Amino acid sequence: MTSNDVPSAHAWVEHAIWWHVYPLGAVGAPIREPDTDPEPHRLRRLLPWLDHVVALGANGLLLGPVFASSTHGYDTTDYFRLDPRLGTEDDLDALLAAARERGVRVLMDGVFHHVGAAHPLVAQVLAEGRDGPRASWLAVDWDAPGGPRTADFEGHRALVKLNHHEPAVADLVAEVMTHWLDRGIDGWRLDAAYAVPPAFWARVLPRVRERHPGAWVVGEVIHGDYAAIVRESGMDSVTQYPLWKAMWSGLRDRNFFELDWALQGHAELLDAFVPQTFVGNHDVTRIATQVGPDAAVLALVVLMTVGGVPSVYYGDEVGATGLKEEREGGDDAVRPALPDAPPDPSAPGQDVLHAHQALIALRRQHPWLVTARTTADELANERYRYTTTSADGAHRLQVELDVTDRPRAVVRDGGTVVWASG
Repeated sequence: MTSNDVPSAHAWVEHAIWWHVYPLGAVGAPIREPDTDPEPHRLRRLLPWLDHVVALGANGLLLGPVFASSTHGYDTTDYFRLDPRLGTEDDLDALLAAARERGVRVLMDGVFHHVGAAHPLVAQVLAEGRDGPRASWLAVDWDAPGGPRTADFEGHRALVKLNHHEPAVADLVAEVMTHWLDRGIDGWRLDAAYAVPPAFWARVLPRVRERHPGAWVVGEVIHGDYAAIVRESGMDSVTQYPLWKAMWSGLRDRNFFELDWALQGHAELLDAFVPQTFVGNHDVTRIATQVGPDAAVLALVVLMTVGGVPSVYYGDEVGATGLKEEREGGDDAVRPALPDAPPDPSAPGQDVLHAHQALIALRRQHPWLVTARTTADELANERYRYTTTSADGAHRLQVELDVTDRPRAVVRDGGTVVWASG
């Protein structure tokens, strides 16, 4: 399948622009401390932000993990229950209903590479032993010194690896994915999909799509042969990390050659599938911290004028800063609590928000951008002009990026300037 042959069931994805939020952080839930609120309904704090999503021009809510977990959400303890720190099932139903009322699609985060060490399955498998009925559900070294040792995720002992060669694990994941699609979500982000064999997804996803053919599935893939992973797994898309990296480091280092090289690779991916593009997420340093607020807007210009299914990470639209650090709690700065109310676009100092609204509007006015390719017209370390062209060659925009002095950008449609930085 080429990017020009989007299945009709997935046609809605061509118009999707996601607002990506990390729920536990955004609603101020305790991450590593006990929850002292006996009846938290924190998830409802996202309700007023749905109007902000719409006002931004986005139409999708990409939720980070919401299932019961021990700490940060990626150590799941129950795939079928909302994290009690977020609230009740009624709170989740209210969020899904409010999103539907506004035409906002919802994506959930599926953590299916591993479970938390406190997941009941872990204790059950270890208690039953190597000959137990569920022994093969986890990757366990039964002969490890000191006793059985479960495999983990990248050295994190609290994250216990599932055995993706076990058919019952595929059954479980298919059941979980279908359950929440039945509840009204529109698709899945597959966490750490790069660490799961593509053949596992190839067993799971057809079963999910039997009941939900329109579900969109994007895998978190950081490295590897993206096109092959999509082809072999049956996922619809994967996260475009090389382009993300080139956007911030090309701007920071004043090296547009890196960005141009990444866009050449991006065009090759578009021949196979439509990547999920971004300049920020819950795992990386904020773009405004990497390059400053003015250059951060240039990264947004690229995001909104090249092919892909884009997402905006909550807070980036108002120029939020935050440094990711490699330590316990090192993600906290990029996963903060939201203010009590969304920003007022008419208030002073909302230039970054206005840029987001204008550039998202520009993309909506040119829906062909989802599969557009770019070609360089001028390339130097500090100056880059490219033309972005629709897949059928019928439409074009010209984009100019310049960091020789203060970062600036211009977007033209023919000879007409349709957007320019202040």
